[in-house]
Amino acid sequence: MLESTFIHCPGIGAKSERKLWQAGARNWSELIARQETLRLSRLQRECLVPLVEESIVRLSERDYRWFARAIPQREHWRAYPSFGSRIGYLDIETNGGLDASSLTVAGLYDGYRLRQFVRGDNLHEFPEYMEQFTMLVTFFGTGFDLPFLRRAFHMEFPQLHVDLCFVLKRLGYSGGLKQVEKRFGLKRSDEIDGMSGAGAVQLWYDYRRGNDDALRVLLDYNAQDVLNLEVLLDAAFPRMLEKVQWIGDESAAASTASAKVG
Repeated sequence: MLESTFIHCPGIGAKSERKLWQAGARNWSELIARQETLRLSRLQRECLVPLVEESIVRLSERDYRWFARAIPQREHWRAYPSFGSRIGYLDIETNGGLDASSLTVAGLYDGYRLRQFVRGDNLHEFPEYMEQFTMLVTFFGTGFDLPFLRRAFHMEFPQLHVDLCFVLKRLGYSGGLKQVEKRFGLKRSDEIDGMSGAGAVQLWYDYRRGNDDALRVLLDYNAQDVLNLEVLLDAAFPRMLEKVQWIGDESAAASTASAKVG
């Protein structure tokens, strides 16, 4: 889908993009090949073609920072799976406060391995570990996780960022993560089923008072938050293709974004 994206070009919105697809420019290469036959004004061609040519080069260089800046953030989902090989599913826990020292746990899953960073243990390793990722996936990370991490580590996040809270809302799935999970048929373990963020806060305080089992439960709660993000993204991606009325290789879309839930 990324190679079919034109909305980062001057003067191109969702309607203009669909018109380009319908006219035969289904991707960047086709636009370059058909630029003389497309119904574009001289000014449109002069603006569109150079940026499309640069997009091709930037993708070949795997320049995720450039795409993160060029593409509107609400459309970063289009870069999956082009940058999916270095994706990080992220969720954090806090002790209920808002200052930097309130961060307690950060969980990151790369599609193969889950790593969790805990205050008082290995939380200081989080910023360096983050550097490997080209795309982040969160649920309301725009409003909570990333601002909190910026305060805690004085770091920036140049990665592409898919905030599933807003992607799923565009698809008609409103509410918090736990509510959305149920609508997709996802179930949590009996031990943490129904647990809220307040419950996670209490677990941290129980752990700090000497209850080591409370930390185990908290880490399980965080792990299920993180791992379910992958399932939700795989379900949302083909639905978003339908929503934007993408005209492309349907077999490729199915193979790269096979939904894990119905």
